[in-house]
Amino acid sequence: MAARRLVPLLDRVLVQRIEPPTKSIGGVLLPESTQSKLNEGVVISVGPGRRDKEGSLLPMGVKVDDKVMLPQYGGNEGTLGDED
Repeated sequence: MAARRLVPLLDRVLVQRIEPPTKSIGGVLLPESTQSKLNEGVVISVGPGRRDKEGSLLPMGVKVDDKVMLPQYGGNEGTLGDED
């Protein structure tokens, strides 16, 4: 995956949005009109963290493969290859 080669700087995190399910638990196919964007994602890459006033490194609170909630209007969307 090309996203694994991207290294975020400082306290930045690269997250891939989880695709909404196309089938219900009972196996019924869901129409596209009922599917909405999920506000969940999986952490792909994490920066080293932020430095405090003394210059020591403050570690990040998330790590790769953590499931996270995404803000509705926050962050920057991007396309990498054929993936969003």
